[in-house]
Amino acid sequence: MTDTGVSLDAVRRIADAVLYEGYILYPYRASAQKNRSRWQFGVVMAPGYAAVDPSESSFTQAECVLEHAGQPELQIILRFLHVQRRSTEGALAPGAAAGAWDEAVEREIEFTVGPADLLGAGCIREFSVVGGEDREPLSGQEAGVAVRRRQPLEGAVSVQASPVPGPWRAIRIQVRAENRSQDDPVPAVREDALPTALVAAHVIMSVSGGQFISMTDPPEWAKPAVAECQNTGSWPVLAEPGDGRQVMLAAPIILYDHPELAPESPGELYDGTEIDEILTLRTLALSDEEKAEARATDPRAAALIDRVESLDAETMERLHGTIRSLRPVASAAAESDPFGLDAFGTGSDPFAPRPADYDPSVPWWDPEADASVSPDTDSVLIAGQPVARGSLVRLRPGARRSDAQDMFLIGRTAEVQAVLLDVDDQPYLAVSLVDDPDQDLRIAHGRFLYFMPDEVEPCQAGGSE
Repeated sequence: MTDTGVSLDAVRRIADAVLYEGYILYPYRASAQKNRSRWQFGVVMAPGYAAVDPSESSFTQAECVLEHAGQPELQIILRFLHVQRRSTEGALAPGAAAGAWDEAVEREIEFTVGPADLLGAGCIREFSVVGGEDREPLSGQEAGVAVRRRQPLEGAVSVQASPVPGPWRAIRIQVRAENRSQDDPVPAVREDALPTALVAAHVIMSVSGGQFISMTDPPEWAKPAVAECQNTGSWPVLAEPGDGRQVMLAAPIILYDHPELAPESPGELYDGTEIDEILTLRTLALSDEEKAEARATDPRAAALIDRVESLDAETMERLHGTIRSLRPVASAAAESDPFGLDAFGTGSDPFAPRPADYDPSVPWWDPEADASVSPDTDSVLIAGQPVARGSLVRLRPGARRSDAQDMFLIGRTAEVQAVLLDVDDQPYLAVSLVDDPDQDLRIAHGRFLYFMPDEVEPCQAGGSE
């Protein structure tokens, strides 16, 4: 096993959140419509079904760049959920869930790639997971039997590397996980194909004798190599706590570098798109009958209900909001500016004298708070041309963006509505699409799209390139 000297505990907590994202959604009952179409993230299907359903894939692939000292060693951990189909035979105990329900078993494939293989021809690690059946008698006067069945799985993980051109000791790594399970016959519908799928598949990579390069903010020399990386079904981010670069997490959900779980969160709610406090309160508001059905649906749902019901007032208060950092403020300004947010943002010295025209009733983020800022008349130089309100620009969303919807904006023409400054005094543009039929309404309500100057190109007169 590779000894990086880095604990993977924090990384595993992040990976667990990825592993169970969407596992079961509020209101946590099998009868709920939203829980009838499950397993949406990182599903790697068996090749037979993937061949007949073009929306599915039989592999996931992550590529990233690694700089090393000459003898890098790589530890690979492929993690996924193995679908376990539960059904009930015989009479049902009171409160027991009827019909089939998919539970999950965590699986891990772990191995090490030494320097010879990593800098040479690479390696392939084949794996298999045995199937099985468990039978659990249910208690009660009219007890039945809970039957849990698992299909066998076959797969392989390949690791290859190619050198990055130039004087740097760097390689571009490819980690590819394939599902090689055989379905006979090939299922006709997705639900029947899930028992032989690798669900929520993701990879944790850790290295000794080297460091990974950020895919979102690479140094200048590594940008060409990063641009050549081809990621399918996953996106690799630096995952080591702090600013370390020895651990990479390739997940089916796009994350930022060094992701963290909020320390205020008391446990998994299986829906990262929801706010913990709101979801906790809604869960507490379920009726006793609804909670009983949720508990009978899945052991994890039962544990979630129990945890939510046991939360004390102090824990609930932490969920309401928190302050991540504090700084001293001048006592004279404390009454009118208790959070140290002066009229020019959060970066100014709170002990510095206020401007003569300072008005504490104007929020610090309001452009009216700074007379030197005029979004309606300010301009910024782009490709040698001044761009201001009324200018036409061609949109070129940059690599820093993670919203898949941005692909629909590439090449669209927009009109600049304002030139703004962020809290670091960096200019950015508020724009509206010229071909948007609702443009006037959006402008009236201040609903703009926002772009940095390097994400647009000035249009010539008439809106042409």
